[in-house]
Amino acid sequence: MHVFVTGGTGTIGSAVVAELLANGHTVLALARSDSSERILTDAGAEVLRGGLADLDVLRAGAARADGVISLAFGRDYGTPEALVASIAEESAAMAALGSSLIGSGRPLVTVSGTPWVPGRPSTEADPVPTDGPVGARGRSVNALLALASQGVRATSVRMPRTVHNNGQGGFAGLLTDAARRTGIAGYPGDGAQRWPAVHALDAAVLFRLALESAPAGTAWQAVADEGDAVRDIAAVVGRRLGLPVESVPESAFGPFGPIFAMDQPASSAHTREALGWEPKHPSLLDDLENLQP
Repeated sequence: MHVFVTGGTGTIGSAVVAELLANGHTVLALARSDSSERILTDAGAEVLRGGLADLDVLRAGAARADGVISLAFGRDYGTPEALVASIAEESAAMAALGSSLIGSGRPLVTVSGTPWVPGRPSTEADPVPTDGPVGARGRSVNALLALASQGVRATSVRMPRTVHNNGQGGFAGLLTDAARRTGIAGYPGDGAQRWPAVHALDAAVLFRLALESAPAGTAWQAVADEGDAVRDIAAVVGRRLGLPVESVPESAFGPFGPIFAMDQPASSAHTREALGWEPKHPSLLDDLENLQP
């Protein structure tokens, strides 16, 4: 397939572009800067210049492709207002891409997050949240999946809170950044809450599998580690950085504080069985051993 990819230089996107190219697909990738264009060109992708807010550019990219993988998300989410704006931009972009593919039967794979379910790991059958701080994202993903009834092979890959590579990325990366900034490897509450995780290279394989074969209207969970206790994550970060490990207030993590404090394990049993996906790369706790002081 000739695949249009947005967000192709991020932690997930760069791995997805490489995975597609290594498996016989060609890539048309959105680039909003000269540096992004160089990275994508060096990787072997064709480049389409524009940003996530350039809806006409997105439509043109989708029109040129046999399928679309939508990964781009705004870079500014340090405040609640910025997070809301980034979600709104992503939602408009997904709507533009989806409308471009109506009646075509072509695949459109988007990204969302694993849902939170009290008392047990979430599964692919659980709905994503449509209220709360990221509810608008859930609503836009649901609207995209509903395009299955209009001839779009729309699917969603749900990512855990930490997507990592070489010790970097995701919520664990934000925890590490906070540790470097404050001098404490902190965790909210008693740290018993669990976060699921996946290596970016394993997640990239799932995006390719969903693009190639996932039925319309389906959701999949890219979960390799069902749930590591946050205090265990903080313990590795503290040891690698030579910092004390302590409980800290939720507010230390800004708008993500309430999400950081939630117990949110997730399963990928159905994804593995149905699509034949099998994670092979290091777990989060092993990958965090790559952190440098």
